[in-house]
Amino acid sequence: MDLRKDVPRSMRVKLAGHAHLARMIDKCRAVLTGTEGEYIYPCPMDERLMEFAEITSEQFTAAVKANATDEEVARWFEQKATPHTTAELEAWNHDLLARGPSSGESAAKFKKYLAAIDPSRTDLTAWSDLQDLEEGREVPRR
Repeated sequence: MDLRKDVPRSMRVKLAGHAHLARMIDKCRAVLTGTEGEYIYPCPMDERLMEFAEITSEQFTAAVKANATDEEVARWFEQKATPHTTAELEAWNHDLLARGPSSGESAAKFKKYLAAIDPSRTDLTAWSDLQDLEEGREVPRR
C-alpha cells in the first residue's frame, strides 16, 4: 500500500481514554486538507468508535474543523459522547484493538496485506497490529 508522508498515529494511542480517537482525528484532518492519500475517513474502525460514542461522522468532522488542537477535540468528544464506565471503555478498547477479519473476504484481504508487508508475521491476527506493521511501528511477536 502506498502511504502518505504524514502517517496517522497508531490505533493504540488513547485520547480521552479511547483507543483510535487520536488516529481518527489525524485522518479527519488529512481529509479536510486533502492530504489523506490512501487513508480512508470515515473507515469501518472510525465508524465503530463513533457508534460506541453515539456521534456521527458529520458531527465529528465539524468538531475537528472547529477545534485546532487534539485537546479541544478530546474535550468536545467527552462532552458529546455517550458516557461509559471505565470497565466498559477498557473492554471496548480491548475488543477494537484485538479485532481481526470478520469474514472470508476480510481474511483474504488481511492475508494479502500481511504477505505484502511481512509474510513471516504469521502471529498477527488483529487489524491494529497489521496497521502498525505497515506504518513502520514495532509490533512485538505474539
